Amino acid sequence: MSSLALKDLSKLPVRLASGHRLCAGCPESIIARQILMGTEKEVVVSCATGCFEVSTTIFPFTSWNTPYIHTAFGNGAATCAGVETAYQSLKRQGKIKEDIRFVAFAGDGATYDIGLQALSGAMERGHHMLFVCLNNEAYMNTGIQRSSATAMGASTTTSWAGSVMPGKKEFPKDMTMIMAAHGIPYVAQAAPHAWRDMIAKSQKAFEINGPAFINAIAPCPRGWRFASDQTVEISRLAAETCIWPLYEVENGTDYKLSAESQRIADGKLEKKPITDWINSQGRFSHLKEERWAPVVEKMQAEVDRKWDSLLKLCKL
Repeated sequence: MSSLALKDLSKLPVRLASGHRLCAGCPESIIARQILMGTEKEVVVSCATGCFEVSTTIFPFTSWNTPYIHTAFGNGAATCAGVETAYQSLKRQGKIKEDIRFVAFAGDGATYDIGLQALSGAMERGHHMLFVCLNNEAYMNTGIQRSSATAMGASTTTSWAGSVMPGKKEFPKDMTMIMAAHGIPYVAQAAPHAWRDMIAKSQKAFEINGPAFINAIAPCPRGWRFASDQTVEISRLAAETCIWPLYEVENGTDYKLSAESQRIADGKLEKKPITDWINSQGRFSHLKEERWAPVVEKMQAEVDRKWDSLLKLCKL
């Protein structure tokens, strides 16, 4: 596919149908549909246990119009890699002629934590597959527990904000950089509001001959505590505050900004302060208290540090 024109995208098959049971305002179906617009070829989907799986495949119903495999939390990447390996073998034997692509979807819990070993192994072995993290920054499906993707200062059911603690104490793990450190052909951060950017990155990921990883921020109205009609605006704010820079990495060394992040680097768009991010979500409401000002300052300093580091990697 060489064009991103709407008239071309509208002709693609509907691989994820409406009628799923995701929460109002959940962006995971938006992200998945954008990702699946990245190829016209047949696609096999592996999906780890989590919000996306339980909402799209409630037995005996399914929203998937593709071959689909439900896996446990920890082995989404391993399952996808196994199917890709079988496909390559059958193709060499001449038993399969079709050109097929493989994609695994998983939440941050099944990516950053429980599934990290399987993911790292699949990437290191070089399977021709795309792994997509639907990053809503917590174990939302099981009750909004903190994960290693959860933002510092966020209040969850296992990192309460109270009289002593300001929510989660630690900064989130930088999974995108961890994947880039594997030296795989393609790694990217994306966001659902920037749909052209998401689809363009998906196109690259599907067609690069080897493993690819896309980390997509997935603002969660239920867990992040914002109105369900604000999902796209929250996604945009993540990029505009540089909480979630939009960029891609090829072969572990070639870094490039995209969408709002490139415009901020070019001075065409204002980099918004961390307080705009905090004020937009109830999970951070306690941080508005004066006693937690040092936490907010620490969060801003970390965003600035990582942004400056990313600019250097992009040679800007």
